[in-house]
Amino acid sequence: MSNPPKILAFAGSTRTDSYNKKLVRLAMLGAEAAGAETTFVDLRDLPMPLYDGDLEDQEGLSANALAFKSLLLGHQGLLIASPEYNSSISAVLKNAIDWASRPAKGEAPLACFKDKVCSLMSASPGALGGLRGLATVRSILGNIGVIALPDQVAVSKAHEAFEPNGKLIDAKQQRAIEALGANVAHLLFRLGD
Repeated sequence: MSNPPKILAFAGSTRTDSYNKKLVRLAMLGAEAAGAETTFVDLRDLPMPLYDGDLEDQEGLSANALAFKSLLLGHQGLLIASPEYNSSISAVLKNAIDWASRPAKGEAPLACFKDKVCSLMSASPGALGGLRGLATVRSILGNIGVIALPDQVAVSKAHEAFEPNGKLIDAKQQRAIEALGANVAHLLFRLGD
């Protein structure tokens, strides 16, 4: 690959001090160390209405849905940190995926997701670290053409897991999260050869 791969990072949480936002930023460090360019997007900055087919028919995609789609189209890889809400995916993440999956005129179906390479991670105050929700995220992404790499990390007791500077207290977990970002970068480099 003559140009470094571009990886988009985001969390399925809009909370200001989100553990998942912190986590995905750590994975970005691994991707950058492996030579990729990364972009972080906060879904709070791109609020979208709840997906409604009638709304889409009447008004089309909102400016924020189009902006999110544009970001997805401009990146070959994804880093997604997904909180677990009631054993599943957060509404904000599912809604963003639903809006971005809608084709623009003349666009191939699922153009902004097809063949993207992704690593998944989660953080939660609970004992499982959001692990149950990752199964749902993985299933959704697989059905829309995203290649979700098998390695994933779920950080439990997230309220106790981070240092004030945003790094993980557990050095082994820190390395595992950074490796998720590096894995996406390494595979994209190989695919680009």
